Amino acid sequence: MQVFQNRPKHPGFSRAVGRASRMAGLFLLLSCCAVITPPAPARPAAEAQKYADRIVGAWRLVSVEGNSPMRRVDYDHPIGLIVYDRSGWMSVQIAIHGERKAFAHGVSAGATEEKAEAFDTYLAYYGTYVVNGNEGTVTHHIADHSYPGYRGRDNVRWFEFQGDDRIVLIPTEDGKGGSINRKDATYKLTWERIRQADTLARTWQCPEQPN
Repeated sequence: MQVFQNRPKHPGFSRAVGRASRMAGLFLLLSCCAVITPPAPARPAAEAQKYADRIVGAWRLVSVEGNSPMRRVDYDHPIGLIVYDRSGWMSVQIAIHGERKAFAHGVSAGATEEKAEAFDTYLAYYGTYVVNGNEGTVTHHIADHSYPGYRGRDNVRWFEFQGDDRIVLIPTEDGKGGSINRKDATYKLTWERIRQADTLARTWQCPEQPN
């Protein structure tokens, strides 16, 4: 008669089996987590690049809606131009008053009041820009600005395309050092693409004035 005895396993073998079991359990847990909590979907790179390509060009200001939360701006039929170049540089100029008075005795002899009005009714800056297609924003990295103290600042704008020839830029600032919720944003500037240089003269018409 044969007798089979269960011989005790070597301690090292038992520890190896235990480690293998724990590793298998950990792998199964991570696999389940990967299935249950996938990363948030992002727009494909090609789609995000599409927005960067569409924004390139020269745009004229056609309307201003709402009021700036950053400073009081008394728009009076403003005109303006914003340019986004493929090099990554941009510039913008806005005559807050479409009709601006010339200095009575010439630029070099302007009175203090005339200079103050000229400063208050015109803004301009230039710098580099970055388009974030996933967030729908364009950030202007200001190299220099007509307002002292704005050098080195970032102006972030939500953008909305209206067809191929119009874009709405919506400032994100709340005027208190933070950002406003997009659904609460009321300050919007609408720009129209300039297609040809020979049509430039006719585009400088006073834009629509908000009621």
